[in-house]
Amino acid sequence: MSNCAIVGINWGDEGKGRMVDLLTEKYDVVVRFQGGGNAGHTVINEKGKFALHLLPSGIFRNGVVNILGNGVALDPENLWNEMNQVMSQGVSLTPENLKISDRASLLLPWHRDLDELEEQRLADKKYGSTKQGIAPFYSDKYQKKTILAGELFYPEELKAHLRDLMEWKNLTLTKVYGAEAYTEEKLDRWLQDCCEKIKPYVSNTGAFLKQAQKEGKNILFEAQLGSLRDLDYGICPYTTSSNTTAAYAPIGSGLPSAKLDEVVGVVKAYSTCVGEGPFVCEMFGDEAEELRKAGFEYGAKTGRPRRVGPIDIVATRYGVEVQAATAIALTKLDVLSYMDKIPVCTHYILDGEQTDDFPFPTALKNAKPVIEYFDGWQCDVSAVRKWEDLPEQARAYVDFIEKQIGCPIKYISVGPERESIIIR
Repeated sequence: MSNCAIVGINWGDEGKGRMVDLLTEKYDVVVRFQGGGNAGHTVINEKGKFALHLLPSGIFRNGVVNILGNGVALDPENLWNEMNQVMSQGVSLTPENLKISDRASLLLPWHRDLDELEEQRLADKKYGSTKQGIAPFYSDKYQKKTILAGELFYPEELKAHLRDLMEWKNLTLTKVYGAEAYTEEKLDRWLQDCCEKIKPYVSNTGAFLKQAQKEGKNILFEAQLGSLRDLDYGICPYTTSSNTTAAYAPIGSGLPSAKLDEVVGVVKAYSTCVGEGPFVCEMFGDEAEELRKAGFEYGAKTGRPRRVGPIDIVATRYGVEVQAATAIALTKLDVLSYMDKIPVCTHYILDGEQTDDFPFPTALKNAKPVIEYFDGWQCDVSAVRKWEDLPEQARAYVDFIEKQIGCPIKYISVGPERESIIIR
């Protein structure tokens, strides 16, 4: 049996979905263990191009069981819409290859409302939320004021529970924000239109995973976002509201006894960031726009232009440590092929001194990047499949990053397609 977690090392959007899709060939089960529909995993394979938000990225492999674990913010409405979109493209989804933990909490319709209302209230102090209800959801989860997916099998108790939550939540909606109150009729429609449709996929996935473990199955744990968006170790308060780290995989998956054999950290060959908060290595102006267009850096969920910059060695080294990564997948190396000189953020200047330590969140806004430049290769590398066939300058660039972050770069992505990969 082999257990592997695939996680983001930086701000998210590193290309985890394409790596899960690639590596799932060697695994029997894929488990999404945290987060919600507030980010996108883009996958391109022989079935087409997909932007997944909640579905695990292993759904394209025949014979692989995909699980949404108890740590996920389960939005029934968005999940059902996503399932329909994927099925319309010829991907089969059944209760045999897609299972939802009965202990996953449901993201309720008012969570999205509250997310948007709070961002409006914050105005120019906003956190940059995707307005998918993630922060209000996790807040309610830790207040024990959510519905578990398994409650769908107990309709009378469920409706009574929902009424109690609605009465409580309407106080905030109406008294704090002056918004419209929810009604039982509205919630009944939500239950019928969304929850009933995903109900056949809900089961005791913890028992399934324990049996899979007993049978020696290979399990892949899929994370959302990256180290710098982790609730505890990220750039607070510009984080998500869950733990994006590999250490959380056993808890959020429903298999707390799992021991990880490998942690593959995904790093983009340059930096991108969606949302607000400090971004030390950020590029601006024409230079930024050229990189953004070359990498098509627009949020898979939001469509927002991503902030871009050179790879940040300080932040990446910190992300590797937080994730306890054992191997790195470097993605989008091909995007840099247009550059004559490739910038790299090698250190920070903080309080007039050079540092290699990632600063405390409050101090991070005062950090300045130290930029060094490397020779570009200025040729198309998208067809390269062997390490030795990469241009010398590209190999030097990868070797430098590997040495600086202290973790072997095992995979190098030179295109979005499944087969556009170099394995060292």
